[in-house]
Parts: sequence; C-alpha cells; structure tokens
Amino acid sequence: MAFPSFFRRPPVRRPFHLLLIKPSHYDDDGYVIQWWRSSIPSNSLAAVYGNALDAAERRVLGEDVEIEVTVLDETNTRIDTAGLIRQMRRGIDRNGGGDRDRDGGNGSDSGGGGALVGLVGVQSNQYPRALDLARRFKTAGLPVVIGGFHVSGCLSMLDHRPSELQAALDDGISLFAGELEGRLDQLLLDAAAGQLEPIYNYLTELPDLTGAPTPYLPAARIKRTMGKRASFDAGRGCPFLCSFCTIINVQGRKSRHRSADDVEALIRANAADGTRNFFITDDNFARNRNWEAIFDRIIALRESGVPIHLVIQADTQTHRIKGFIEKAAAAGVNRVFIGLESINPASLKGAQKGQNKIGDYRSMLQAWHAVGVLTYAGYIIGFPDDTPESIRRDIQIIQRELPIDIMEFFILTPLPGSKDHQQLVQQGVELEPDMNQYDTQHVTMAHPRMSRADWEGIYREVWDLY
Repeated sequence: MAFPSFFRRPPVRRPFHLLLIKPSHYDDDGYVIQWWRSSIPSNSLAAVYGNALDAAERRVLGEDVEIEVTVLDETNTRIDTAGLIRQMRRGIDRNGGGDRDRDGGNGSDSGGGGALVGLVGVQSNQYPRALDLARRFKTAGLPVVIGGFHVSGCLSMLDHRPSELQAALDDGISLFAGELEGRLDQLLLDAAAGQLEPIYNYLTELPDLTGAPTPYLPAARIKRTMGKRASFDAGRGCPFLCSFCTIINVQGRKSRHRSADDVEALIRANAADGTRNFFITDDNFARNRNWEAIFDRIIALRESGVPIHLVIQADTQTHRIKGFIEKAAAAGVNRVFIGLESINPASLKGAQKGQNKIGDYRSMLQAWHAVGVLTYAGYIIGFPDDTPESIRRDIQIIQRELPIDIMEFFILTPLPGSKDHQQLVQQGVELEPDMNQYDTQHVTMAHPRMSRADWEGIYREVWDLY
C-alpha cells in the first residue's frame, strides 16, 4: 500500500562542498595583503561562482546531491582554513564517511557527497599564496585545483613545465588551464568520483560566451569592495599584439562577447541585490564587437530608472570610433582606464603597441572629458630605452601637455604568459624566481640602461614627481 505523498519524507540530499577562493598575495615582509574593502572586484571569481550556481541548479551530480557553494575573496576576507576544513569534513563525514585519500592522491569521500576546493583566478604574484592554501586543504584530504592566468599563461607559452607548477602536481594538487564555461560539470563529476585529473587544459578550446552563465557574486561579497562595485566581462579576447600582455595568449585575439540580453540579465540580478556599480573587465571594451548593442541596452535600463554606473578599460583610439565615447557616457561610464604605457615612440614600437599614437593622446583625453568621464591612465616604467633622466623628462611633458586625471605607474614585468616572458626564458635570461614579486611593483629582470637600484628608485620617485 502506498502512503499519501504528505506522509513521505522529502529526499535527504548528500552535500557536495564546493569552496571557491580568490587568493591574495604576500607583501615584502611575508604578510598576506588584505583590505577592509578591496579596490577591484575579481571577475574571475564572479565568473566561476556564476557557473557553479548554474551547475548546482542543474544538479549535475545527481538529484540526491546538493552542491553547496562557498565563495571567498582573500583580498578582503580572512581565510580560516582550519575552520573551513572542519566544516567541509563534517558534512562529508555526516553523509557516508567512505575512505578518504590522505597520502597525496586526489581522492574524495566515496560515501558522502564529496568536496572540491578551487583556487580561482590566480595571477603570477598570487601563486605562492595559492599554493600555500592549496597544500593546507590537500593535507586535510580534500581535492584541490588551481586555475587562473599563471597556470594558463605558463602552459600556453612555455615549452617546459615551471617548477612551481610541478610542485603543485607533486603534492597531488590539480591544475586547470583555460576557461571554465562548459567544463565545470566534468570537473565536479571527477572530484565527486575521487578521480581528478592532474591537469585540465582547455587553452585551445575557447568557449562561446553567448548564453553562458554570467558573472555574479553575493551581495555580502560585493559590500567588501570599494563603492560596492561588482564586475563582469562583456567579452574576452583582444586583437592587439602587446608583447607584455598575457590576455591575448590565454583568452585569444578573437573577440568573443556576451549578448545584450545576457548583460541586461546580470545587471538586473545584481540590481535586485542593491548593486548598481560595475567594472566591465574586458581588457579593451572598445574592441568588443558587441559594444554598441550592450551600451544601448544599458542606456535603456538607465532610462527605465536603474541607476547604473560603470568603469571600463579602453584603448587610446576610442575617440575615432563613431559614437563610442558618447554612448559610454550615456550608459553610465564615469571612469575609463587607458593603457597609455609610454610617450616614447621607440618604447611603444618595441612593445608592439602600435595602436598607441602619441599625437592622438590629447584629443582622446579631451573627448572623454567633454562627456564628463574621469580618465585613469596606466604608465609603464622600465622600457629598454628608459633612463631615470628620460623618465623625469617624460613625466614633465605629460604634466604639461596631457589632461590626465589620475596616473598609475607600473614596473615593466615579464609576466608568465606574455611574449616578453617567453622570449626571455627561451634566451636563458636570468629572471626573478619568486613569483610573489611579479606584481608590477618589483623589478624582476635586468635592464640594459639602469641598475636594479636605479630602476626601483625612479619607480618610487615618479609617484612624487607626478
């Protein structure tokens, strides 16, 4: 005899714990750098979390498994590894307690729902911290995977596997290269089965972003960023060839973009949580083929009463794209980051940044100012022709000639994943072995015209000079 449905107990689902962490990095004294509110929200973390929510909703591990997702950004949150391990293990032990691999394999509990720890969006300067965190979780018997630009850049551009990547593999920590869209299901299934692969490499299979799960972070995470700002990528890829850039070798040079429908949906989802400030993280939104349709949709949202404000990144030729700057302002852009890089033509040519036309800088900046947008320029210190004297002279020229609102200075750094790094490695040039130094604020290689002390000294000086 069958019991009426109201007498039946609802199914008890086993938990699968998915912990996503964006690591910070160490300062010069070995302390983890953290802020009360971090300045730039992590789009990588938002993109992975959005995909994780989609996988949980679709119950990719079966109807009897509940995927519980925890997302943390260490730049604004302390990571209590011991507490997180207890929490994850308690859920697993409560639901089966099978044999857990505790001696270096990548297993997980075979009786409970299981777990996976993901170190997300790990840049080169964050890799040492990511590896330290990964080892703590791995030692506790939890499967761990590290992804992000360092792993992807190294596997994309180097003929050999760097020692720091091999160190992770030797400890039973998996590596993920490429983009997660369309690949998370398999990663979760492998983790649940205790059969994570050592390396997942999808660098040659760039996913279509149309209709893909969109970036999202809970409001509690967004509140920990300055201005309560969220982030999303409207597209990926850049057509240019800058030799110091890693993006073109990880995300490709072909523009892939989200639809205006997708962008509207993610803005509405965030607005429902009270989030209305956004950083569009496209390395160069002006080269997103769908920029106008996206701006038009955002303009319509603003006209309907949604108070949207945007920060974007764009190149120095935006004033030549008909209607781009005007529509950017109408869509709520109040700050634009521009990769000025240098005013030395030889430096720009050497870096394969031929799209930067110095004669256009002033008119480009004035075009942004004409619509009330603040200009934020990046400037690189340490191109081969630079000397302390030439840098001081160039700063004076910028102050006199270019109406830039804010300047930020960076040390030229051969980031793993860039053509610069690849060529230096192939040439056997000695590079800084400590990945923690690859934050564009430390000297990591020799300079043909400046000593290390001179280079570091003029980098510190330019902040005061400007």
